[in-house]
Amino acid sequence: MPFAIDVRPPHKTDIRPLARTLGRAFYDDPVMKWMLSDDRRRTNGLARMFATMTRHHFLGGGGVEVALGSDGIGAAALWDPPGRWKQSPLEELRMMPSFLLAMGAAAGRGRQISELMKQHHPEEPHWYLGVIGSDPTVRGGGFGRALMQSRLDRVDAEHAPAYLESSNPDNIPYYQRFGFEVTGEITLPDGGPKMWPMWRNPR
Repeated sequence: MPFAIDVRPPHKTDIRPLARTLGRAFYDDPVMKWMLSDDRRRTNGLARMFATMTRHHFLGGGGVEVALGSDGIGAAALWDPPGRWKQSPLEELRMMPSFLLAMGAAAGRGRQISELMKQHHPEEPHWYLGVIGSDPTVRGGGFGRALMQSRLDRVDAEHAPAYLESSNPDNIPYYQRFGFEVTGEITLPDGGPKMWPMWRNPR
């Protein structure tokens, strides 16, 4: 019998396992490898980065969800509701020490990515999917789909648009199946990889 996937908002005690799951999910991501090229540092650095983003920004907006299976958190999604995608100065201040610990000398690259993403971000009110990822051990098991469908049901109930950036070209067809379409390209500096802004019209 297939196991059930339970989708729910996280508890505060879920933040660390959620962040570790996302860290494993993005370990081989082209943009994350460009930002944190040291393989050993990337494992812990990504987990710390995602924990910080969740705790100090996404959690307050009510858009975080986790998908649980028999072994705990298999995937997580960090959404911002309309009008909330920009981090406040206070949020940025609170996150800065942990980001510096997570990225070390790579913090400058992290800032470059953030600024480029802001330049391309649409101004029209929308739901923003900042991060979604499944642990490699459960990839293909329906965890990501369960998370996407859970939030997109709400997005559609509100007749709202949605937006994301794909940091991996292999994921573009996946997002297209949910109605997102590529609207451009973001090229990172110094020979870095590309990101693809994707927009989903209201339904």
